[in-house]
Amino acid sequence: MKLSAFGRKFTADAGITSLMDDLGNAMASGEDMIMMGGGNPGHIPEIQQRVQSILVEMASSEADVRRLVGIYDPPQGEKQFIASLAQLLNQEYGWGLKPENIALTNGSQAAFFMLFNMFGGDYGDGHRKHILLPLAPEYIGYADAGIEQGLFHAVQPDISFTDAHEFKYRVDFDAVEVTGETGAICVSRPTNPTGNVITDEELARLEELARQNDIPLIVDGAYGTPFPSLLFVDAQPSWNEQVILCLSLSKLGLPAARTGIVIAEESIIKALSGINAIMNLATGSFGAMLAEPLVRSGEILSLSRDVVCPFYKAKMERAVSVFRDAMGEDSCRWYIHKPEGAMFLWLWFPDLPVSSLELYQRLKARGVLVVSGHYFFPGLPEDGWRHRHECLRVTYSQDDARVAEGLRIIAEEVKAVWAEQGLAD
Repeated sequence: MKLSAFGRKFTADAGITSLMDDLGNAMASGEDMIMMGGGNPGHIPEIQQRVQSILVEMASSEADVRRLVGIYDPPQGEKQFIASLAQLLNQEYGWGLKPENIALTNGSQAAFFMLFNMFGGDYGDGHRKHILLPLAPEYIGYADAGIEQGLFHAVQPDISFTDAHEFKYRVDFDAVEVTGETGAICVSRPTNPTGNVITDEELARLEELARQNDIPLIVDGAYGTPFPSLLFVDAQPSWNEQVILCLSLSKLGLPAARTGIVIAEESIIKALSGINAIMNLATGSFGAMLAEPLVRSGEILSLSRDVVCPFYKAKMERAVSVFRDAMGEDSCRWYIHKPEGAMFLWLWFPDLPVSSLELYQRLKARGVLVVSGHYFFPGLPEDGWRHRHECLRVTYSQDDARVAEGLRIIAEEVKAVWAEQGLAD
């Protein structure tokens, strides 16, 4: 069977497909694997109980069941949810949104595929434009989302050390270059994989760069503000017509509902709706209808602030404490990226004698599934920066005891690598 360029690109090996295959195969194998690789959210009792109560109400309403499974929504998405969301965000932040500023997609991944290929690639006038990632590392799911090769240009970050075993990436604005070949700027906040949160000031500078060059700033808020608010530092939500703000219901506790939210100026929403119609006919109703009562009441914000955020912050603090104790002070050089949000620890082992991919394989053989850090640098050259092969992404969203066991095995294996190197020397 011969495939087109499109077919060859999207059937080739990709970080995100390897990750999802690993997760699915591990779950299906029945083996006692410690799952610290994916971004599946934790199960928060208060959220699950609230969702269950809404489901019961929906199931008892013949009209709601008909809307849920028996009627196509328009390509823009479920109208009642969109209207309620616009009203809530205007009430909270004064953004001046209209329903025409919001579209829904079948998950954030679909939104980014559409947006990246709307603003990057062949413009048909001899120009090819790229998506600028001003702070690498970035989300694994971006890397292969371009229809054309070479869609991303990324900028290596500044690294500052914030503690004996803690560091933080910062945007190197001296190296950020927006040119006539830049179609859009994109940044996640907080960043998956590192938990980094760019500051309000950094965000404002990126927005100003976008404004000066008449291109959009895409802000991936899947873990961020105003919901689900997996933020452990102060960060204010921001939107205007220069910004495309992408949100999600997944990390609120609804990953299977596959509901992405895009907030942008009207022409962008109209374009997205058109692509939605071609690709999907319509978006699914389930997530929007399930979350609409929470949006209409404003409860989605209080649940995010008072339940979801504290849940993950406590899990982060426990995970950091376990890993610090397991690694100790004198075993080897090791650092954790300052955990400011999301649900991951980003571990850096400078000068590690094996690559992060080899370390991943060793951990997998010991029953611990993580993600090799080398996948998270789309838009940077494959060679030239050893750092990209010295990092692991570890999620702490699952059961605390299992996470602790996994972190101790990671520490043991890193120490074993160094011990083997010592014997070899």
